[in-house]
Amino acid sequence: MTNKRVVLASRPVGAVSEANFRVEEAPVPKPADGEALVRNLWLSLDPYMRGRISDAKSYAKGVDIGEVMVGQTVGEVVESRDPKLGVGDTVLTQLGWQLYGATQEAIKIDTSRAPASYYLGLLGMPGLTAYFGLKELGQPKAGETVVVSAASGAVGSVVGQLAKLWGAHAVGIAGGHDKCAYVREELGFDACIDYKAGRLRDELKEACPKGVDVYFDNVGGEILDLALARMNLFGRVVVCGTISDYNSTDPYRVRNWRSILINRLRVQGMIVFDWKDRYGEALKALGGYFAEGRLKYRESVVHGLENAPRGLSDLLSGKNFGKQLVKL
Repeated sequence: MTNKRVVLASRPVGAVSEANFRVEEAPVPKPADGEALVRNLWLSLDPYMRGRISDAKSYAKGVDIGEVMVGQTVGEVVESRDPKLGVGDTVLTQLGWQLYGATQEAIKIDTSRAPASYYLGLLGMPGLTAYFGLKELGQPKAGETVVVSAASGAVGSVVGQLAKLWGAHAVGIAGGHDKCAYVREELGFDACIDYKAGRLRDELKEACPKGVDVYFDNVGGEILDLALARMNLFGRVVVCGTISDYNSTDPYRVRNWRSILINRLRVQGMIVFDWKDRYGEALKALGGYFAEGRLKYRESVVHGLENAPRGLSDLLSGKNFGKQLVKL
């Protein structure tokens, strides 16, 4: 048996390209005592990966040149020396961009509850990020207005739906007519603004006549600036991502910083690992909403490990629609 894996070949300057990665073959690893050998079935692609292939300081170690690209996976146990796992079990792992891997940290998942791929999205890291970011940092009250950017994406789509479930007025920002229609008509947001239409300032005012109490930011840049200008007194800004700047060599400079002072805003970064001791709470809540049909979810899938670099490039340029995955 031969393992196929994708390693980082070079650090991108500006936009990520397929040339920044290299596909290699290697022997399939043998599991040691306490480990399971897993054949990966699904690979998650996420915006945080752009930071991991940069040499800039971040909240987690970056990927070294020649190292297997990081990523969360769902797979099937094909050999086990872990007494808690058996052959055929479906597990959540951190094995990265490869077909096989041996690990001591596989977590068994229940595919009768939801499809296996959902544990990389709605019932995985994006769902957890949305839940804790909104509940603990955004702290929306019934009747308040919550605005979320990248509203059709893996995190933003859950944020807006939770805001509605918790009694808030939910406004999304997304790119293009189809994405906005999906956010309004399928996800149930009160409104969704197409930032590509060029009327974001006016439409944000129209959609939020009482101002904005919570802004859940996934994009940064000019959209953050315009949201800051609409914030209410003692509003909360959850900084979850800055995807508009991830490929930039000249990051956007925020102009409406004064709004933080004038409106006494609380601005806080959101990293999901800060809540790892409470993951069970979030998964129970998200799983319950999903089982009741109150949370909708969409996936964007590319096929084959060799196409993972293209999938990441598409994600970072906004071409995906929903959670971006690779089916292996």
